[in-house]
Amino acid sequence: MTRSPRAVLAEIRTDALSVDELLAAVRTPEAGAVVVFVGQVRNHDDGRSVEVLEYSCHPSAAQVASALADRLAADGQIARIAVVHRVGRLEIGDLAIVAAVAAPHRASAFEVCRALVDEFKATVPIWKHQVFTDGREEWVGLP
Repeated sequence: MTRSPRAVLAEIRTDALSVDELLAAVRTPEAGAVVVFVGQVRNHDDGRSVEVLEYSCHPSAAQVASALADRLAADGQIARIAVVHRVGRLEIGDLAIVAAVAAPHRASAFEVCRALVDEFKATVPIWKHQVFTDGREEWVGLP
């Protein structure tokens, strides 16, 4: 698959994520709108208090993320697209995913950013291990 010049960043990282990095990556004079999505670790899930999360991934996760960004960029609606997800141990408030889409118009930027996040969660092989304050644990996203 040929890499789209509009898909400027699609990675899985162990280091803390930066909204500013992704915003800078997608900025371009052809864009009149930039939509940024930030997913952060919350202190609860399904009525239970969360203590910590650990994300792990399949070795193909970065390749799947890159292919997704390339596919969404290929339709020509957007100027640039970027997405980064963190793996490893995350604390409450840490950023888990940051996605950014720049487009000539806001409607396309919102539409593609939502598709990026929804499809990322559905297709990229990343699994979440939640540890609750009562000692119980749960895996989310396993095949």
